[in-house]
Amino acid sequence: MKGSAEAITHGAATIINAIATGKGAAIGVDLWTRASVSLTDEPGIVETKILSDSSENTMLAEKTVHRVLKHFGLEEENGAKVETRSNIPIARGLKSSSAAANAIALATTAALERRLEDVTIVKLGVDGAIDAKVTITGAFDDACASYFGGIVITDNMKRRIIKRFELAEAPTVLFYVPAEKTYTASSDVKRIKDMAPVVKIAYKEALKGNHWAALTLNGLIYSSALDYDSSPAVDALTAGALAAGLSGTGPAVTAIIPEEKVDVVKEVWQKREGEILEARINREKAKVVR
Repeated sequence: MKGSAEAITHGAATIINAIATGKGAAIGVDLWTRASVSLTDEPGIVETKILSDSSENTMLAEKTVHRVLKHFGLEEENGAKVETRSNIPIARGLKSSSAAANAIALATTAALERRLEDVTIVKLGVDGAIDAKVTITGAFDDACASYFGGIVITDNMKRRIIKRFELAEAPTVLFYVPAEKTYTASSDVKRIKDMAPVVKIAYKEALKGNHWAALTLNGLIYSSALDYDSSPAVDALTAGALAAGLSGTGPAVTAIIPEEKVDVVKEVWQKREGEILEARINREKAKVVR
C-alpha cells in the first residue's frame, strides 16, 4: 500500500494547564499545522521533514505514525514519508506538538484509506506524543482543543472530554512570544503539582463557564510556579484584555482581547523583546485536505 494524504489541524491556547491536577482546559485558535503522509513499503522507517523548523527533533512524527500503523496491525507492512509545515512557533506553549500529532495521525489514517472516530485519532496522537516524550500528561486537553476547536475541558488521566463550549463570539487572541524555547518535558513537575489546590479553583471556574477568569488565574499560578515574569499578562489586562496568562509551560503569554482594545495591547507588548502573533478563536474541526 502506497497511499498518501494531507491533513490540517489548528493551534490552541491554555485555559487550565493539566500538569498540576491531571485535569485541564484549552481553547482552539486559528494558527495551523499541515501534515502530508505518504506510505511506503519499508516497515519501521519513517522519514520526516519539518519544513517550518528543520532544527527540531522528528521523533514525534515517527512515534505518531507508528502508533497509527500499530492500531491497524500494519506496523510490519508499512513505513512512511512525512512532511509538516506550520505557523505555530515550536516549544513556546502554543500546542505545536498537539497540532502536529493530530495532523499526522489524521493524515496517516486517511493515507491508509481507513476511518476512525475523531477522539480515537486524538488519542493516537496523544500516545505518539507520550512515546516521543514531548509531553508530561499527554496533553489530551490541548489535543482536543486543537482537533475540535472551541473550548474543551478534559480529564487528561482518563482521556475523557468533560465539557465543551462553543463560543458565539470570536475575540481576537494575541500571543506574546519571547525568543527562547521551553520544552514541557523539562518542567519541574513537583513544583507544579504543589500548586494543585489553587489550580483546582481555576478549573472549577472554567467548568462554570468563567473561562477568561480561569485563564488569567491559571496563568498567574503557573508563572509563579515556573518563575516567569507575569508582567506581560498584567500589562495586557491593564490595557483592556478580557484575559491574559501563560500558555502551557510558556514562555508565550495568551491574551483574549475585544476588538477595540487590540491595538492598545499590541502597543504595550511592542515595548518588549519578542514576537506578537495575532489569531482568532478557532471553531473548525481538523480535516483531510488531500
